[in-house]
Amino acid sequence: MAFVYYTIAGLVLYFVSDRILEMVEFRLGRRLEYRSLVFFGIILVLALVTFRAIEWMLVNQPG
Repeated sequence: MAFVYYTIAGLVLYFVSDRILEMVEFRLGRRLEYRSLVFFGIILVLALVTFRAIEWMLVNQPG
């Protein structure tokens, strides 16, 4: 069942990261030169936090 959580989280993180990047670019008023690198940084941080939270929730399940 864990793979389902990680898969759903990965899909959500992809779209959330894209939205965050678009918001940053909108505020700057231009497209970033290293857009893919910035996207990677955003999704990496979000994935590390989210996957750690999923792992914690799976370990601490009652029963």
